[in-house]
Amino acid sequence: METSRYAIKHKKTMTSRERIQCALNHKEPDRVPVDFGTTGVSGIHCKVIEELRKHYGLEERPVRVIEPFQMLGEVDEELQKIIGTDVYGIFGQNNMLGIYEGEVHEQVTPWGQHVLIAKDIDFTPNKNGDVYIYPSGDRNYAPSAIMPEGCYFVNAIERIKTDEDTLRVEDNLEEFSIMGDADIEHFVSEIEKANKTDKAVIASFGGAALGDIAFVPGMAIKEPKGIRTVADWYMSTVLRPDFIHKIFEYQIDLSIENYKKLWNRVGSKVDIVFTCGTDFGTQDSQFCSIDTFRSLWLPHYKRMNDWIHSNTTWKVFKHCCGSIIPLIPGFIDAGFDILNPVQINAKDMDPQILKNEFGKDLTFWGGGIDTQKILPHATPEEVKAHVRKQCEIFGKDGGFVFNSVHNIQANAPIANVVAMIETLNENI
Repeated sequence: METSRYAIKHKKTMTSRERIQCALNHKEPDRVPVDFGTTGVSGIHCKVIEELRKHYGLEERPVRVIEPFQMLGEVDEELQKIIGTDVYGIFGQNNMLGIYEGEVHEQVTPWGQHVLIAKDIDFTPNKNGDVYIYPSGDRNYAPSAIMPEGCYFVNAIERIKTDEDTLRVEDNLEEFSIMGDADIEHFVSEIEKANKTDKAVIASFGGAALGDIAFVPGMAIKEPKGIRTVADWYMSTVLRPDFIHKIFEYQIDLSIENYKKLWNRVGSKVDIVFTCGTDFGTQDSQFCSIDTFRSLWLPHYKRMNDWIHSNTTWKVFKHCCGSIIPLIPGFIDAGFDILNPVQINAKDMDPQILKNEFGKDLTFWGGGIDTQKILPHATPEEVKAHVRKQCEIFGKDGGFVFNSVHNIQANAPIANVVAMIETLNENI
């Protein structure tokens, strides 16, 4: 059997945090570091989590859903040890539907799985088999999200049309604000827990979405106003750029004020901040031109990242799917340190080209396994060969944290997920 050069060359000598820090500083660690389950873009569907627990003979119990929009399950401590993860993820008190995550109850999903999920989410379907979720859990308002019959995750519901005559910048900022004491204390408490482990800490502080299409419909808002449809938002980047600039400027103002508060309380106890998940790529191209990105987004991202790099020790994590090679130089100029999910199955996103051209400037957090073709459709042996190859390419000289190309989806064959884990464990 082919053996990874990491298994031959290195022995495990680093803590998880040291391993991540080494990779982030573009030095080759003792093995390829691994992340699963620490953000909303590097997770595993709750259905797969249950199947993994069964495969490894762990206690049968309801899986905790940590992110209901995509139905991501908790990678608990038992699975962390099996997978060999090196990162501890910190989330806010409320999820992106505006629902408090501090209280959970047991529910049965439409596919029959028992899960623990935020108390204000009810999986009872209507007569059509659809499940509705309400903004901030308040049933006095129209539902803001739906899990259609036969679906394994949640879709946003667009509830209003854009009214050109009543547009105000503040209407697209309702979900963004200066953090109150309760939010700050939540993060402080969770980060203290994280620092009792040897893992690196990534915190999803939020606030800097800058057009992340998942937030545009305002699923957390009871009566949304402003530009709240996907089509109108994309059109507005062309038709109303001055208006969008004002939204972005205010968002970054808020984000920097929150980062100041958080840095004063937690400092270097956080290693990485997940700032934004705005997607600029399709499977074959980009949502916007290079000029549009550089004029509309880059100045705001750069102001945020410049503040972080000048005032903290944090590394900055940017999520962006799709075929984005023409935009990557702009991400680097904007000051991002980390790119996720590294969609190697999109047009022109060749791993070796990515590593050769951008590997000295960016840490690739993802790209470890293709989740569109390889993980769902290949054989376990093909999965193993694929994972070894990705680790060889991206892992050279550091600058790589293993994760899949976005979240592992509900119908990924468990044998293939196990094959991926077994290959990663060759390095441990």
